Amino acid sequence: MKKVAVIQDLSSFGRCSLTAAIPVLSVMGVQPCPLPTAVLTAQSEYPSYYCEDLTAHMPHYIKEWQRMNAQFDGIYTGYVTGEEQLQHIFHFLQTFQRDDTVLLVDPVMGDNGEHYPMLTERMLQHMKELTKRATIITPNITESCFLTGTSYDKLQRYSDDTSYMDAIIHMAQQLADSTKAQVVITGVLTPQARTIQNVYVSSETASYTPRRYNDKSYSGTGDLFASVIIGSMLQRATMPQAIALAEQFIEAAINGTDDSPTIAGVQFEKQLHMLLPR
Repeated sequence: MKKVAVIQDLSSFGRCSLTAAIPVLSVMGVQPCPLPTAVLTAQSEYPSYYCEDLTAHMPHYIKEWQRMNAQFDGIYTGYVTGEEQLQHIFHFLQTFQRDDTVLLVDPVMGDNGEHYPMLTERMLQHMKELTKRATIITPNITESCFLTGTSYDKLQRYSDDTSYMDAIIHMAQQLADSTKAQVVITGVLTPQARTIQNVYVSSETASYTPRRYNDKSYSGTGDLFASVIIGSMLQRATMPQAIALAEQFIEAAINGTDDSPTIAGVQFEKQLHMLLPR
């Protein structure tokens, strides 16, 4: 069985990060090996939560897994609490990344044009370096702007869908050129048609499939998306196949979710059968 080291936080409520990645990868026939960056009582969009930062524990995982001669077919990084954790991730990559290791970097830094509190200029520079080591990166629009130096406010001034999507594709191509990774900018919402899509760019192609948007933004959908992508890639799917499966799975999960608060995430558990290897 293939193994993925998942370097993410564990949030008890919110259906995101490790509580999303573990069931998705498991049902896809891939063993998730969690390296938790923090433990939270609930994901950080809840009005109140407690967070235990696990930075000091990360070197113990590296040391003990090295003693076990552990090997990973994939490495998936998500939420980190600061610069020191990124340094531990670089050490992890030096220890475990091989030429054939699939490295998916979800550069969690902000959303809706705003950066998260932990982001500093030095951390941004470290994140840029991390994306250059990746096979796949899955930033949202805000994170793509940070990585490319693009003005988020200027992007939002586009009033027609064609010009807006052209600008997003251009930004994705900038990322692909600078990182040499396959780039998927996630959760792109068009200003007029109000469709949502994930924009995929590699050195050869750019593509996206518009899907109906229900005017709700759920916790954890980006984590579900990235988990399906790396699971699919380890099953030798093409990137377009991986994206299509992830979009179909998340759409079904959204459609099957009741009127719970969006911070609780989507009720994806009933749709996990869609991910079973065929």
